[in-house]
Amino acid sequence: MDWSNVTAEDMMEALREVDWSSPPRPLQEFFSKFTIPRSYAKCSSRLKCNLYYYRTNYFMMIVIILGLGFLTRPLAIVAVLLTGLSVAFLNDSFAGTFSEKATRTVRKISPHLAAKMRPPLTPVIRGRPSSKRAIFICGKPRWLFVLIFSTVSFFLWCVSCALLTVLWAFAFGLLATLIHASFRTPNLKARLNTFREEFRAVWRNYSDL
Repeated sequence: MDWSNVTAEDMMEALREVDWSSPPRPLQEFFSKFTIPRSYAKCSSRLKCNLYYYRTNYFMMIVIILGLGFLTRPLAIVAVLLTGLSVAFLNDSFAGTFSEKATRTVRKISPHLAAKMRPPLTPVIRGRPSSKRAIFICGKPRWLFVLIFSTVSFFLWCVSCALLTVLWAFAFGLLATLIHASFRTPNLKARLNTFREEFRAVWRNYSDL
């Protein structure tokens, strides 16, 4: 795959739709084979490939860096978790998995309440489901959960007086991510995994026709 042809918009769309429930890559693989890119094109291509392949590792690294910055402020740690959760809700796969697990847990306690948490039926247009389906979490629109968690986390940031600290920690986390993604050499496993996911996506699109 030629990552130089992938735009930032395509990258964001892919990260939004791809499955984030997979475990992070092993640390031995994550911290190995660093080389200096020979050109800007190589650096850009390597950056996109690594951001896509090690997405879970980078997300956890940023959350850990934010958490380490607030060890003496419990409210700030809760704010970090809520902020990370609100961002994770933007991913389709994570939102669906979270909703399904939450519904199963509630079903063990109250089946009647779990029935109300089911998402509404997907509208059917000309014999097939709509391609742009809305994402629901526990029967409610996704944007509602993102808004609630973002508002609560922002309130906790203000109460804990840690806005400046979170900006520095978040900037450091992003800088560490960019440096690692730029110098980490994409291995053969990453390339094969990318092609495999591309094939599955193409095959799903083909089957929907």
